[in-house]
Amino acid sequence: MVIKEMSKMIEEFANNVDAGLSQSEKTLPSKYFYDEKGDALFIEIMAMPEYYLTRCEMEIFSTQTRALIESFQADKNVYFELIELGAGDGSKTRKLLEALSQEGYQFDYMPVDISKNALDQLEQSLQQSLPQVSVLPKHGDYFDMLGSVKDSHHPKIVLFLGSNIGNMTDAIASEFLYQLGANLSKNDKLLLGTDLIKSADIVLPAYNDESGITHAFNMNLLHRMNVELGATFDLNGFEHAPEYCEQEGIAKSFLLSNCVQSVEIEATGKTYHFEVGEKIHTETSRKYSDEIISDLLLKTDFLVAAKFTDKNNYYADYLLHRN
Repeated sequence: MVIKEMSKMIEEFANNVDAGLSQSEKTLPSKYFYDEKGDALFIEIMAMPEYYLTRCEMEIFSTQTRALIESFQADKNVYFELIELGAGDGSKTRKLLEALSQEGYQFDYMPVDISKNALDQLEQSLQQSLPQVSVLPKHGDYFDMLGSVKDSHHPKIVLFLGSNIGNMTDAIASEFLYQLGANLSKNDKLLLGTDLIKSADIVLPAYNDESGITHAFNMNLLHRMNVELGATFDLNGFEHAPEYCEQEGIAKSFLLSNCVQSVEIEATGKTYHFEVGEKIHTETSRKYSDEIISDLLLKTDFLVAAKFTDKNNYYADYLLHRN
């Protein structure tokens, strides 16, 4: 069963890669950053001095824990499900889990992540640090998890933190929020973490740090394809090339080909050609404002019930109420 599941995931990986590299403007899905090495690199990224996002959201969760819990309007006598999409190492959520547990709330914590490695480490860590919290991990793409959310009729509080929504285009993000709302019930909640629009001198270093961790993170995508898909990428033939348009509020990461080259990928049975300066778009990191959030919610069942920001107003967690 495990081998069959792995085979299916490799097949999907290969199909996604082929679809992206066959376009005139080449792309690769950012979800494939996260293998065991990618998970470790992203934990390093979150600790970088340039990567303000994690510190800002951690500040909100650390200093406004009580206000966050109050915004959920949860009843201590009624069981609910606390679902975290893209949970990662769960570092911020621990503050919330500890407080909810200490105050006697009845809930199961359901972390969802594409990385089985990240989920396993999170579950083991929580068993040691918060053994009283019930943890029910769910492995998979959170798009695939939306349907399973609907199967339960318990009240739900969904966490979508880390500005993960910023990896989607506005159109996809709006559709995602619509589908999430459609799978939730009236009065369910969504806590949505968002990076706010700022100047390039603050944003760009977060994706292009001096120590080269973001470079290694982007390059690991090529390494992973070499190992898992039988690709022949020469990592020295590509450069990490992030961009940020302050007017749009959109940061993008690219892998830039520094020579004319061809890459064979055994799993797709194809060869892909690259010109000098040709880019592979690997990630979008959208930045937000109240207006952009309002636009995303126009066609959904969500309303903004509360907004929590860090002291510098770099980052915001929006508490959305399902009508």
